[in-house]
Amino acid sequence: MQSRRERFEEVAPGLIEPLRRFLARRTDPATAEDVLAETMLVCWRRAEDLPEEPLPWAYAVARNCLRNAERAARRQQRVAARLMAQPADAEPPEDPALHEALDTLRPEEAELLRLWAWEQLTPAEIALVLGITPNAASIRLTRAKQKLADRLRKIGARAGHEESREGRRS
Repeated sequence: MQSRRERFEEVAPGLIEPLRRFLARRTDPATAEDVLAETMLVCWRRAEDLPEEPLPWAYAVARNCLRNAERAARRQQRVAARLMAQPADAEPPEDPALHEALDTLRPEEAELLRLWAWEQLTPAEIALVLGITPNAASIRLTRAKQKLADRLRKIGARAGHEESREGRRS
């Protein structure tokens, strides 16, 4: 049986140029190279699972990686549009009540909430960042949201946050 390295070294040379052409027909050159690198990383990680004919499988991986890159670009465009809509001399919007309420939470709870609200991570992704199980992340996030809502009510602020649900399941 081949090792991962042997399998990858066997198939990688035959994947790179077809994938590069596939991506070049679908996106700009910089994105194509980034997505190609991400695709090859997935191929490396899954080298032992590659089918006998890996190119169609690699096309599917590249297509998924490209969709992820396009979603990330759209999110960046939305943020840029919001920033451009603000007057040049305006400070970023601050919510003193939110910061005050976050400061009253334990640092671990505040970090959970920041990862969820500001970084827009799902509980499963938060679990990866924090090195805990997805179930623990979900439970802790639910509790932290409740604590934050209680603290905001106590100081007379409204609870809630704006988030994008694009490509997210929670």
